Amino acid sequence: MRRFLKYYGIPLLAVGLVTAVMAPFAERLNVTTAALALLLVILFIATAVGSRPAFLASVVAVLCLNFFFLPPYHTFTIADSHNWAAFVAFLITALTAGQLSGYARRRAAESEERRQEIERLYTELQEAFDQASQAEALRQSEQLKSALLDAVTHDIRTPLTSIKASVTTLLEDVKRGGSSDEDALALDNEGRVEFLEIIDEETDRLNKFVGEMVELARIEAGKLDLRKIWTEVPEVISNALERAESRLSGHKVTREIESELPAVRVDASSIAEVVYVLLDNAAKYSPVGSALRVSAGRGPGETVQIAVEDEGKGIALEMREKVFEKFHRASEGSSDHYPGGLGMGLAIARGIIESQDGRIWIEDGTGEFTTKFVFSVPIGDDEISDSE
Repeated sequence: MRRFLKYYGIPLLAVGLVTAVMAPFAERLNVTTAALALLLVILFIATAVGSRPAFLASVVAVLCLNFFFLPPYHTFTIADSHNWAAFVAFLITALTAGQLSGYARRRAAESEERRQEIERLYTELQEAFDQASQAEALRQSEQLKSALLDAVTHDIRTPLTSIKASVTTLLEDVKRGGSSDEDALALDNEGRVEFLEIIDEETDRLNKFVGEMVELARIEAGKLDLRKIWTEVPEVISNALERAESRLSGHKVTREIESELPAVRVDASSIAEVVYVLLDNAAKYSPVGSALRVSAGRGPGETVQIAVEDEGKGIALEMREKVFEKFHRASEGSSDHYPGGLGMGLAIARGIIESQDGRIWIEDGTGEFTTKFVFSVPIGDDEISDSE
C-alpha cells in the first residue's frame, strides 16, 4: 500500500495541488502558463518516480487543464478550435516528456548500477591482486630464507668446521707438549704451518662471504659510493687479471682489446671488480686447462663492451637471467658437481653495472667458447656525477 501511495498517490496529489493553486486565477491566467506549470510537475514526477506514474499524472494534468483552464470553464467541452490545438499539443507534450524523463531516469539508474558493479569488480580484483602480491612476496621471502639457510649450512659452516678442526688439533698438540704420554704424536713445524694455513684460508673465505653480503645489501639500498673518473679500459682489465692470477693459473687466458678504444667515465675499482667476478666465475665452471678470453670493444651508441668467454658446459637460455639472482648457484637443479658459494657474485656484478647506467647479459660464445658474459657501460661525459 505504501509503495502504491508513493508511486501513484504523491504524483496525483502534486498535480492536484498545482491545479488548486492556479484554478482561482483561471480567467486571468494564460493557458500557456498553466500548461507549462503542469508540464513541469510531470517532468519532476518522471524524474523522481518513473514513467508509469508520470503517464498517469500526464492524463490527470490534461483533464485538469481542460476542466479548469480552457473555456468554457468547469466542463470538459472545448469551444474554440485554437484551444483544441493547445489541448492536443499539451497532451502530446506531456505524455512524451513524461516518457522521456522516465527513460532518462531508468538509464541513469542503470548507469549507476553498472558503475557500482564496476567498482565492486575492481575492488575484488584489487583484493585478489593484493592477495597474490602478498603470496608472491611471501613465496620469495621463503625462497630467500631457504637459499640463505642453505648457504649458511653448506658454505659458511664448512669453513667454520675446518677452522674448528684445525684449532682443536693445534690445541691438543700444545697440550701434548707438556704431557708424559709417550704414545701421543706431536705435530712437527710443517704440520703446524699446514693447519695455520687452513685457518688463514678459511677465515679469508668467511670474510669474503660477509663482504659479499654487505656489498649486496649496499647495492640494494642504493648506498654504493661511486667515484667516476676517466679510466682506460685496458688498465681495468689488467687490474682484474692481476687480482685473479691465482684463480686463473689452471687456464689459458687471452685478451683481445680493440685499438684506440676510448676511455670511459666510470668507477674504476667497481668495474674491475665486475671483470674479476666474471673471470673467477669462468674459471670455476670451466675444465682445468681450458681457455678463457677477455675482450673489449666499442658497443652500440656511445658505449664500451667488455666480455669474458669460457669453454665450460654452457648456460641454458632459460637460466641466463636467473643466474644473476642472489643466492642462485649453478648446482641448483643439476646432479653435476659444481663449486660451492653463496651465489652472490653475479648479483653483485649486475648491481654494480646497473648502478653506472650499464647492462650485463649472457650470450653464446664464439668459436670454441661456449659461454660469453658481456657488460656495457656508457662512455660518459664531463658532467660531474651526483655520486661523487
